[in-house]
Amino acid sequence: MAAAPEASTTEASSLDTFPRLLAHHARTLADAPAMREKDMGIWQGWTWSQVADEVAALACGLAELGFKRGDRLAIIGDNRPRLYWSMCAAQILGGVPVPLYQDAVAQEMVFVLLDADIRIAIVEDQEQVDKLLEVREQCPHLQHILYDDPRGLRHYTQPFLHGMDEVLAMGRIHNTNQPDFIVQEIARGKTDDVSIMLYTSGTTGKPKGVCQTHAAFIAAARGGMEVDHLAADGNILSYLPMAWVGDHLFSYAQALLAGFTVNCPESAETVMIDMREIGPSYYFAPPRVFENLLTQVMIRMEDAGRLKRGMFHYFMAVAKRCGADLLDGRPVSGADRLLYALGNIFVYAPLRNVLGMSRIRVAYTAGAAIGPDLFRFYRSIGINLKQFYGQTETCAYVCLQPDRQIKYDSVGKPAPGVEIRIADNGEILVKGPMLLKEYYKRPDATAESINADGYFMTGDAGFLDDDGHLKIIDRAKDVGKLADSVGGAMFAPNYIENKLKFFPHIKEAVCFGHDRDMVCAFINIDMGAVGNWAERRGIAYAGYTDLAGKSEVYELIQQCVEEVNAELGRDAMVADTQVHRFLVLHKELDPDDDELTRTRKVRRGFVAEKYAVLIEALYGGKPSQFIETEVKFEDGRKGKVAADLVIRDVRTFAKGAA
Repeated sequence: MAAAPEASTTEASSLDTFPRLLAHHARTLADAPAMREKDMGIWQGWTWSQVADEVAALACGLAELGFKRGDRLAIIGDNRPRLYWSMCAAQILGGVPVPLYQDAVAQEMVFVLLDADIRIAIVEDQEQVDKLLEVREQCPHLQHILYDDPRGLRHYTQPFLHGMDEVLAMGRIHNTNQPDFIVQEIARGKTDDVSIMLYTSGTTGKPKGVCQTHAAFIAAARGGMEVDHLAADGNILSYLPMAWVGDHLFSYAQALLAGFTVNCPESAETVMIDMREIGPSYYFAPPRVFENLLTQVMIRMEDAGRLKRGMFHYFMAVAKRCGADLLDGRPVSGADRLLYALGNIFVYAPLRNVLGMSRIRVAYTAGAAIGPDLFRFYRSIGINLKQFYGQTETCAYVCLQPDRQIKYDSVGKPAPGVEIRIADNGEILVKGPMLLKEYYKRPDATAESINADGYFMTGDAGFLDDDGHLKIIDRAKDVGKLADSVGGAMFAPNYIENKLKFFPHIKEAVCFGHDRDMVCAFINIDMGAVGNWAERRGIAYAGYTDLAGKSEVYELIQQCVEEVNAELGRDAMVADTQVHRFLVLHKELDPDDDELTRTRKVRRGFVAEKYAVLIEALYGGKPSQFIETEVKFEDGRKGKVAADLVIRDVRTFAKGAA
């Protein structure tokens, strides 16, 4: 259409659905930048009025293909403007977008495609088209596949395949012939309509489709905006999976509510370059991303000259001492202020620039607990990093950390409109406008997740401190205790694992100890960090398995584990849960091998079952254990990795003596 549709009476009085918000911005922020995408090294942009035009054309095109109210639209691919637009297009028609993880293999997608009764799917490129073609016979409901990027698809002649340009052209003709269609469809929308269906990660079983309404996500977005003053003049880099609730909150719900600009990077490999070019004001990443960034910094420092390395460590000591206090407005001596100012010139500002965070007003992390040391590092160099807490069922919104009220061991205070209650068993219960409407086709699961008082049972264990901050211990099902024979101390594996993963050489850790007489751990090394460390010492290796088994690497990891033990020993509450024995796994834990979810959460039960022989060896006192493991390659082939794994004993510390 030539211009954004005029507001209906309903829309003008209440901006309570995402299509109404888009139409509003198309009028009030018509020429302001709404989205950017980097393609072939060049940033391309769309204003809010242009986005509204494209979304309207896409909605009309989907209507031409038979998409109707109540239908569900699968969306698969990296973060691309047209894929975000397809969400709003589906919502205009009263349908429900269902984003899938783009790195999932074809067979993983089958469950969602069948469970959600998908008739139309919009995908990014040839890779995703090929996945759907592979499983199409298993999905009889799938009638149409639309693709954004036509490269490689010239000779694909299937009649159910449609290029996005073709669908948009159909939609523009439809819109010309029925100029009132979009306005009428937007007016039909209700705030309690399901706006998105996001599938859980399936840590313990089959994923469940979480149905969230417009009202729920708008409430969550508004609360976050109020606390952190998000506004239309901001920028965000959208690079995390569209199927993840955190991306939907920031890159879609808050963008449509606040009107800030969403930037899509060229590829996963160019994210850091693109960040430096854009200079986002808001940034969101799971702890793993912040861990990887810190690892890269430490690798670069180890390769730096003696003078530069010495300056870095000196000023980082200053930052650790007073940086966070300065950020939070707490008193700091004049001498430390001067030293920090010098450090900002020589170290902190250049470091923030390298990280692409020179213009960051607020950075967020969620999805898993972040180690206090990692948290402190970013805040000490002047990055306003905050932790928040939520789940797919709560629109990623339960707790937020207000400015100058940051605690490293908490996830903040209850967000506006959210009530928190701690059950007798320590489980966190939450209530508020952001709760799910239902699990799709699972009334039993819906009833089980919400108690008689209307509180959602999160499955996480925690407590509220004297200041009203929520502290997460672990997943309630994962919290256990050591054997009574050694005192029966509380065992929270995730707490220990996060401390281990703070070290740049450790990528993943899995701890065991429930009903055992000691804690033992599996370690995954970080190939980049440890590989760099080995090369500088002239240690030759042939690949991950070879490097992981080197005695020098074991010595390195043992030092890390013993440092964690020393820290645990100083805390009487967890001193008994120090790691006694560990091994370095011969392969990386991988979502393709079902060891991690697509959000990179450990499937603890599956890992324990798969590597039971290694756990027996750890607790049986063996010095080594042979294992052969099946792995899946990216092209679908299967193979095996075998190794004789060394098991190491590590030093532990008496309570308070570390």
